[in-house]
Amino acid sequence: MEDIIYDHYIAIDWAAANMAIARMTKKSNKINVIDVPSNIKELQQYLRNLKGSKILTIEETTTSQRLYTELRNHVNKVFICDPLRNRLLTEGPKTDKIDASKLVQLLRAGLLKKVYHSNDKFLYLRRLVNGYEKKDVRLEYQSEQFVLDCLGRQIKANEEEKQSYEKEFKLLSRKYPEIRHQKSLPGIGDIHAVKIVARVITPWRFVNKGHYLSYAGLIKLKKISGGRCYGKKNSRYSRQLKNVYKMGVMSALGGNNIRINK
Repeated sequence: MEDIIYDHYIAIDWAAANMAIARMTKKSNKINVIDVPSNIKELQQYLRNLKGSKILTIEETTTSQRLYTELRNHVNKVFICDPLRNRLLTEGPKTDKIDASKLVQLLRAGLLKKVYHSNDKFLYLRRLVNGYEKKDVRLEYQSEQFVLDCLGRQIKANEEEKQSYEKEFKLLSRKYPEIRHQKSLPGIGDIHAVKIVARVITPWRFVNKGHYLSYAGLIKLKKISGGRCYGKKNSRYSRQLKNVYKMGVMSALGGNNIRINK
């Protein structure tokens, strides 16, 4: 984390029914924590009422992108953190207020790992890709004709929906030069180009190409101790990106240089 000192350090443990808000200041180690019903408008007002510079942290969850978008203009910085690195939260008793209190201590101490989020022109692309990749509904029993007929209609509707997504992907590839650039890679077509841009957003978020290759699951990390190498291990990579590049390479190696779409 950066070395900037803020007037207020805020951590939020957000749930559908309630939100626990913990706060510390640069002048005191005291933790102020409240647990109230979840309400975005009231949370925004709470943040506006705090005078001085503010940094806010939220753990990465299914709601973190929404919270990032709603709260980023009410603080100096929103820090979405990696929940798998927050070992302190798993120790001792567990409540929303306790979790928020521990999280704000980690924030103030600079011990959190950031998860990249943005509020830019590619937000629509990410939502589009999520919709395209949603899980198909599967039926357990298919022995009766009624069920088979239903399954057939479901498959047909799903194919029509996929075609609508693919049409939108083609339109987006004409609109954004970033997508067209990805399509210059062998084996990468409209859909996979959109997936790459929607996931990566900008290459400048990575320190170097090695960090990007690790994020895409294309290289392994060396385990080194005492100057000796003890093999390699997989990084915590994006399965979506690895799948895109893997399919692109398979297409190119197979002599099919027509850019695949799926």
